[in-house]
Amino acid sequence: MTETPTRIETSVALSAPANPSAGPRLSIRPPRGWAAFHLREIWQFRDLLLSLAGRDLKVRYKQTALGVIWVVLQPIMAAGIFAVVFGRIAKMPSQGIPYFLFSFTGLLGWNLFSNVLTRSSTCLIGNAQLISKVFFPRLVLPLSTVGSSLVDYGVSLVMMAVLMFLYRVPPTWTILLLPVWTVVLLMLALGVGMLSAALTVTYRDVQYILPVALNILMYASPVPYAASLVPPSMRFAYNLNPLSGVLEAYRWSALGTTAPSAWALTYSVCFCCASLWVGAVAFKQMECKFADVI
Repeated sequence: MTETPTRIETSVALSAPANPSAGPRLSIRPPRGWAAFHLREIWQFRDLLLSLAGRDLKVRYKQTALGVIWVVLQPIMAAGIFAVVFGRIAKMPSQGIPYFLFSFTGLLGWNLFSNVLTRSSTCLIGNAQLISKVFFPRLVLPLSTVGSSLVDYGVSLVMMAVLMFLYRVPPTWTILLLPVWTVVLLMLALGVGMLSAALTVTYRDVQYILPVALNILMYASPVPYAASLVPPSMRFAYNLNPLSGVLEAYRWSALGTTAPSAWALTYSVCFCCASLWVGAVAFKQMECKFADVI
């Protein structure tokens, strides 16, 4: 006895909208040139943004004995080394501020920049499975690194306040400008981080070059020493580093040290704003290849 094959037919019914003049509820269009990123879309995925930031915090301190104490312990150890090498051995001046506090404050701004840049540069390859399977604005991934880094930054700020109290260094009115320089540092870190993340998808060499470049950049920036120690003949070239002006302004706001020159600070702020724009646009231009290449 032979069985007659059964033919199964499927059909999809498309119902017209009740009000044809209302148009489609969802419109998907390709990005237009340089105006390629939409803040409204990121706001719609804010829950994912918060979840990724919370996951980053949990994973980072999971199965550690000291937990969040490492946030304070690392800059304290680095500041202690700088205080011995640059303060005691090299006898570099610190503008009347105890060298330990002087270097700790410089490290506070540097670590915020370095952490956001390092984490955002690897956020795409670290979430490769999520990118290849789920649709969401890819900009959510580098932005999520800012939230977790700000938590570490807040803990370090409390430690800086404790050190200022112990060393009897009272804050001045310039401390009100500290959030401004914090935002400027975040713009630079995010701009370079988004560009590095997009390039890392295709060229994995970036994740090996970046740590070396950051180590060199730290000593080329006023982190363990004051920018005023740079010889006048090298001052212009030194200030081409966008971190020189903003880190000096950061330390000036926190401790009341010598303020940076107006042109160096203006250059740093303009460079940081431009880097954020260029990094975001480059990220969106290369976004269409992420799922295929990663």
